[in-house]
Amino acid sequence: MIRIERKVYFQSGRHTRKELREGEATPSPPAGRVPRVSRLMALAIRLDQLICDGVVADQAELARLGHVTRARLTQIMNLLCLAPDLQEHLLFLPATERGRDAVTEKQLRPIAAVSDWCWQRRMWQRNRRSVEIA
Repeated sequence: MIRIERKVYFQSGRHTRKELREGEATPSPPAGRVPRVSRLMALAIRLDQLICDGVVADQAELARLGHVTRARLTQIMNLLCLAPDLQEHLLFLPATERGRDAVTEKQLRPIAAVSDWCWQRRMWQRNRRSVEIA
């Protein structure tokens, strides 16, 4: 009697049919999705770097290239006015499992409009408490 051992796994095939596959199983994607405000914060950092590196001339050119209005691009770039620790917090928000994101860009606009980082942090804490209560 010959015994053969082999690793196999099942994967969804066409029409959600299970198929037997050889080799290593592909890792399942992480649960949930990256919050929109985290993606916008990363985008603002990347766009600012493009301007600093001279790849694009200014925000107006970025708006044209991105097919968005200059006003919308300004709203996104204003996230860079947040205190560095708040920016970091936004970048590492936990994934949204279901429903709406806990933090929205619209909620951050009044905070980013304040130039004092200490006051921004107070506003952020107040905003977080009101979100937890609701």
